[in-house]
Amino acid sequence: MIWNSEPNDRPSPSRLYRNRRDGVILGVCTGIADYFGVQRWVVRVLWVGGLLMFPPPTIIGYFLLALLLPTAPEHLYESKDEEHFWRDVRVDPARKFSELRHKFREQEQRLRGMEAYVTSEAYRVHREINELER
Repeated sequence: MIWNSEPNDRPSPSRLYRNRRDGVILGVCTGIADYFGVQRWVVRVLWVGGLLMFPPPTIIGYFLLALLLPTAPEHLYESKDEEHFWRDVRVDPARKFSELRHKFREQEQRLRGMEAYVTSEAYRVHREINELER
């Protein structure tokens, strides 16, 4: 299914989902691991540890999450880069937005340099020389 350009038509990439495709039982541990950007085995080991120490709350919590969490849509992310971006936003939003701010500042500086060149006398002279060579 291809999503329309309407923002409300796409599922939220920052939401917690169950991952049935890569999950073992109902995909809860895999969904949590995907959401927080950790290895799946870490969440599964923590779940087994919780099961050994607190069996009833762990089982009840797992099945409640299985009931409450929606299944991850097939095409949640358009690319691996988008998936990586959203995982970084969820795990450390301050760092990710700092990186974005830095990237946009660099692009703004490049744009200012291009504007300064295009509006300069040197650009006009270079353009006239190029037109004479044709």
